[in-house]
Amino acid sequence: MRADYSTAGSAGSPWAVVAAVLAGCWAVAVTVLSQTGGWAVDQVLLVSGLDRLAPLWPVVALITVLLVSLAALPLALVPRAAAIRVAGRAWLAGALALGVLGMLRAIPPVHHEAYLAALAVTAALLALVADRLSHRILEPGWRGDAGSLPPGWHAADLVGTTGPSGVAIPTGAVEPTGASDLAGPAVHGSATHAPGEKAPRAARPSAVSLLAVAAGLTLLLPWVWLGALGGLLETVLAVPAAAAVGALAGVLLDARFWRHFEVGEPPRPVRLVLVGGLVAGVVLLLVGAGAGQSGAQLPLLVTLPPAGFALAALHALNHRSARSAGRTPTAWLVGLGVYGPLAFTDPEEISLLLAGTRDVPFWVAVAAGAGLVVAVVLAVTYGLVLARPSARPPRRAVAGATAFALLVTVGAVGFGAGQPGLHGERLFVVLREQADLTGLPAGPGKAGRDARAGEVYRRLVDTAERSQAELRRELRRLRLGHTPYYLVNAVEVDGGPAVRAWLTSRPEVARVLVSQRLRPLPAPPGTASGNAPAPTRPPWNITMIGADRVWSGLGVTGAGVTVGSSDSGVDGRHPTLAAGFRGDDDSWFDPWNGTRTPTDRSGHGTHTTGSAVGRGGIGVAPGAQWVGCVNLDRNLGNPAAYLDCLQFMLAPFPAGGDPFTQGRPARAPEILTNSWGCPPIEGCDPQALRPATDALEAAGILVVAAAGNTGPFCGSVQDPPAPYPDVLTIGAVDERRRVTAFSSRGPAPTGVAKPDLMAPGADVLSAMPGGGYAALDGTSMATPQVAGVVALMWSANPELVGDLGRTRRILRETATPVEADRPSGDDCGDTANAVGAGLVDAYAAVSAARGLPHAK
Repeated sequence: MRADYSTAGSAGSPWAVVAAVLAGCWAVAVTVLSQTGGWAVDQVLLVSGLDRLAPLWPVVALITVLLVSLAALPLALVPRAAAIRVAGRAWLAGALALGVLGMLRAIPPVHHEAYLAALAVTAALLALVADRLSHRILEPGWRGDAGSLPPGWHAADLVGTTGPSGVAIPTGAVEPTGASDLAGPAVHGSATHAPGEKAPRAARPSAVSLLAVAAGLTLLLPWVWLGALGGLLETVLAVPAAAAVGALAGVLLDARFWRHFEVGEPPRPVRLVLVGGLVAGVVLLLVGAGAGQSGAQLPLLVTLPPAGFALAALHALNHRSARSAGRTPTAWLVGLGVYGPLAFTDPEEISLLLAGTRDVPFWVAVAAGAGLVVAVVLAVTYGLVLARPSARPPRRAVAGATAFALLVTVGAVGFGAGQPGLHGERLFVVLREQADLTGLPAGPGKAGRDARAGEVYRRLVDTAERSQAELRRELRRLRLGHTPYYLVNAVEVDGGPAVRAWLTSRPEVARVLVSQRLRPLPAPPGTASGNAPAPTRPPWNITMIGADRVWSGLGVTGAGVTVGSSDSGVDGRHPTLAAGFRGDDDSWFDPWNGTRTPTDRSGHGTHTTGSAVGRGGIGVAPGAQWVGCVNLDRNLGNPAAYLDCLQFMLAPFPAGGDPFTQGRPARAPEILTNSWGCPPIEGCDPQALRPATDALEAAGILVVAAAGNTGPFCGSVQDPPAPYPDVLTIGAVDERRRVTAFSSRGPAPTGVAKPDLMAPGADVLSAMPGGGYAALDGTSMATPQVAGVVALMWSANPELVGDLGRTRRILRETATPVEADRPSGDDCGDTANAVGAGLVDAYAAVSAARGLPHAK
C-alpha cells in the first residue's frame, strides 16, 4: 500500500484548499457563462433572422473544456492531499464529458429525436470509458485486495467496479476492513450476510437506492406539473438518454470518489456531506450542462448541483448499510432529475420569441426555480436525517413505500394538474403535382374576380382530391391522423421520423417538412392590453401617407371592400373594430383554439387590423369591412396553420365546415394583410407557401405581407411569403421618413428586389384587446396600412378590384421618396432593396385610381 494513502482523508495544505475552492468557483463560472452565452447567441441569431451557426456549440464545448481544465488539471496532479486530487480529477472528467456531449448540439433542434438517440449512445459510451478509467481517481498502486485498501474502505462498495487493470472485482474478492464494518460478515455479490444465511438477490434494490429514486421523483415533479411531453418517440428516447447521463454521473461519483472525503473511524459525515457534496455538485453541474439541446440544459444548471449534498448523505447512509448500493443511487437520482427537462420541454420553445408573455420560457423558469427549492430541501433533509452518525438505514419496505407513494403522486399530478397526453410535431407533406391555373376567365371588377376565384377553387380541390386519394387511403389504413389541404397540394400527418421516412419514399410526395406544434401550457398566457389613450385626431402615420385627406378631400373610406386579416386574432368587441366585422357564419376561423367569435390574446392581430380598417382615426380604410383567421398561437405558427388561414381567405366556409366542399369563393375578401412570416424554426422551407400565393394571385386576391424585422442586414427578406414576387412586400419607415433599422432588406433569395413599398412602422398607434390602444414598432405595423390604401383605391374605383397588375403599378408610380438609412454604406446592391419604390401615398394612389378609365 502506498504511503500517501494515509493522506486520503486529509484536508491538505491551506494553499491547496484555497486553490481547490478557486478552481471549483472557476469551473462553475465558466460553465454557467458558456451555457447561457451560447444559448443567448442562438437566440440573437434567431430573432435577427440569421442562419443558425452549426459550429457554435462544438466551439463553446471546446472552450469550456479548455478553460475548466486550466484549473482542474493542476489540481488533479500537484497537491499531496488525495481528496483535492480526486476533486480535480472528477472536475476534469466532468468537463471532458461536457465537451463530448456539447458537440451533439450541432444536430439541428428540429431533429430532437436524433439528438436524444445520440445523447443516449454517447453518454453510455462515456460511462463505459469512464468506468474503465475510474481507478485512476484512486492513487496508483491499488491492487484490489484487502491488504491494499485504504483505511476505512469497505469492499462491499467496490464490488462490481473495476480495478486498475480494468478487470471487474469479483464477488468475494475482498473482505471489509475497518472498525466501522459489521463484525463477521463476508462479502458476496453486493450484500453482506452472516455465515449460513441466504444471500439476498442482487436484483432487489437496497433501501438507499429506493431513497434515491424517491429523491429523483421529487426532482421530476415540477416538470410533470408545469411541462408537457412531446411525441411518442421523443418521450421514449428521453428515457435511455436520461438513464445514460445518470449512469455517467454514477461512474464519476462512485464509492471510490466519496471515500476520499471521509475522515475518522468511524467516518464523520459532516465533512463528507459538506465538502464531498460541494465537489459532487460541481461534477453534476458539468454533466448537466451537457445534457439537452440549447436551452433545455439551462434548468439543470440550478437543479442538479444541490443534489450533490443529497448524494453525499445517501453515501453516508450507504456506508452503514448491510449491503452496498454501489452507483445505483446516483444513477437513479441524476437520471430522473435529467429526464424532466429532456422529456417535458421542447428546446425550440425555450426562446426569446416567446419571452414576452407567460409562455414556455416563463414556465421553464418556474419549473427550474421549483426544482432548485426541491433540491435544496432534499439536500438539507437528507443531510440532517440520513447522514447523522446515529442514523440507521430504513427498512427496505419503508423506503420502497416512500418511492411508490412519490411515483403515484407524480402520476396523479401529471394526469390531474399537468398537461397529459403526447404533443409531438406533425409532418407537412407536399405532393409533387400542383394544380394548373392557366387559362382562367377574365373580367373586370368584383364579378370578374369572383369568377376567377371560383374557377381557381374548383381546380385546386379537384387536383388535391385526385392526387391525394391513394395516400389518404394508406394513412387511414395505418390509422395516422391527417388533414388534407388544397391551396398547396399537401397533407399534414401525425408521425415522427419513421413515418417521415416512409412518406418521403412515396412517388407522389415531393418533400416532407416538420409542422411545428406548441406544447400546452399549465395556464393560458395573459391577454395583452394597451394603456395609451384613444387618439383625438389621426395619428402621425395616417397623416404622413395622406389617408385623412382621402377621407375628407375625396370622400373615400373603403366602403364596399373587405380586408382579410390572418394573424393572432382580432378583438371583435373593440370599439374601433366591432362595426367593421362582416359577420355571418363565414367571417371568422380559428384553427388553433376553435373559437367561434373574433378574439385575440396577444394583441398583434388586433393592432394590425386596426391599422387597416379601424375607426376613430387609427385605420387607413375605416369604411371597409374585415374578416379574420388565427394563424399564430402564442406568436408562433407552422406551415399548416398558415395554410389553414390562406385557404379560408380564398374560399370562406362556415364554422366547423369542410374547406373542400363548403368553400365560398364569392365571399373571399379582396385584400389580405399578412404581418407574419414562416421561418425554418416553424417548419417552412423557401417554397413551402409559394403555390398558395400563386393561387391567390391567379384568383385576383392581393396578398400584402410584412418584409420582416431582421434588418439592417442585406438579403434579410427571407421568410415566406415576403420574398415571393407575387406578394406586395412592405418595409417600415419612421416619423422622419427614414427606413427603420429593423426593416428587412433585399434582395430576396431568388434575386428579386424587395421590399416593394414602405409605410410608417415605428411608434404606430392602434387598437389592443380590451378596448385599449398601444404604439408598436415593426413592419407588421406598416403592412396593414398599405392593405388599407388598396382598399381605398378599390373603393374609389370598383372596376380596379382584382386587377393586381395595375394596382401595383399605381402604388409604385405614386410613391414618394424615402431616405435610405445605410450606416455601413451598403445599399444591398440597389437602393430598391432598402426602400422599394418609396413611401406609399394614399391620396395620390386613390386620385390616380379614380382617374383611370374603366377596364376594357
